[in-house]
Amino acid sequence: MSDVITRGLVLAIATAPLLIACGGGNASDPAPINTPQCSGASCPVQGPPPQGTVAALCPATADIGNGSYLGGAGSGEVVSLNINATAMTYSLTWLQSPIPLHTGEVTPTRAGVTVTGAVVHPPAGTLPTAEQTRCAFILTPGSGTAAVDGSTYSTAATFNQANPPMVLIGLGVAGGGIPGAAIQYNGFQPTAAVLGPQLSSLLGINLFPVAARNFDFYPFLGFTSVDTNLADLKGNYNALFYHLQPSNKYATTATTAQESFDGAGNCSVPSGASNTACESTGQTWTAVSGQSYFTSQDAPRLMPAPSLLGGVVTFPIAASANMILGKVNGQVIPLVVRTGQVDPTNLVVDDESGIAMLAGATQIQSGAINGGYVGADSNFDYTATLLQSAGGTFVNPTTSSAESAFALDYSQQHTGLLGVTDTQGNTGSLIASGGLYAIFINGEENGGVTASSANSDTLNQPYFGIGAQISK
Repeated sequence: MSDVITRGLVLAIATAPLLIACGGGNASDPAPINTPQCSGASCPVQGPPPQGTVAALCPATADIGNGSYLGGAGSGEVVSLNINATAMTYSLTWLQSPIPLHTGEVTPTRAGVTVTGAVVHPPAGTLPTAEQTRCAFILTPGSGTAAVDGSTYSTAATFNQANPPMVLIGLGVAGGGIPGAAIQYNGFQPTAAVLGPQLSSLLGINLFPVAARNFDFYPFLGFTSVDTNLADLKGNYNALFYHLQPSNKYATTATTAQESFDGAGNCSVPSGASNTACESTGQTWTAVSGQSYFTSQDAPRLMPAPSLLGGVVTFPIAASANMILGKVNGQVIPLVVRTGQVDPTNLVVDDESGIAMLAGATQIQSGAINGGYVGADSNFDYTATLLQSAGGTFVNPTTSSAESAFALDYSQQHTGLLGVTDTQGNTGSLIASGGLYAIFINGEENGGVTASSANSDTLNQPYFGIGAQISK
């Protein structure tokens, strides 16, 4: 499958930082495109997408700042973000986080820290329209005081002007990248009292070291409207998960699951599911006091548990699962983050963290999700996706060229879960709901992880991304 994509369309989709919920309107006035190769009934309507006047992509400038965007990040963090477009400032609070405050440590984390700073619009000409520029905000370095130890926390050290944390405010959605972090840990040496006689052979050994790695930003998706009525979660869902484990040489994994929830938030596995247990939570979801999201203290792992002595000793689950019920275009979109936890003093090691999107198990007809999407992905980069009935194409926003392409299988053994096969034969899955979509492919896409967010341990597959539709 190959596409010739004009610079006009690429700029309209790809250079928008991440997510905008336009209610089906066009994000720009793009030039004509060529569709993917197809045949017969699989072919979409040929020619350019609809033309016309663009409606507002985000609230009036004076209104941006009246509400907060609650969401999750690929780092396993729950985040509340406010942007004041009049004062050109932002405030960002990490409500849950496994990310250490300081390089070389694992605790405390930046949970509970609020940073403030200035926002700037992308330079003139970066985005194709004035409206897109008005709705896009770069989060320049910010700082705040960590209540846990009184230290000053700043995001300046990891700010990369060439790949900055950047958020696009939309109608109902905010997303893109929140400040990243520098991760490095030499490991810990537990005392004999902690290890006990059976593990005394480990004395003097640094356990679970983490190699240095700098993350420019962490992909983020937030909602201006969230549902706090757990009964509204009731139904059957497909879920796509992506997790990363720093202590295991930054191992990554992605998977799909089918889950069913009752009106009380209990999870069960529906008949015919590909999974044998719920992957989002092992307990009933419960509301977090004073907040607008839900939590579970039993967060299933997707990867083997951290262990010692060749697996003789394994560590129990200590991470929490946190769920935000976003509301977009009349649909409830559950977003789940697994927040890892490490406490060397008490020999707690469960640093697998990540994100998942759930979509209702509703039949998707060929062509129903056609359009242009913008998103951020496991490459720690901003990307664009053009979906058409036969398949889709990822677009490189720098070169304005198609990088990777994939075919879509609408047969849906699990209702609402589309099969994906890229041009190298790698397979994966795609889900969509409310104008949002998530995809994973068991292969390297779009050139792999951005060099400035990689190290020698970095894996370029599997690929995972979440995006929102900006044009049809």
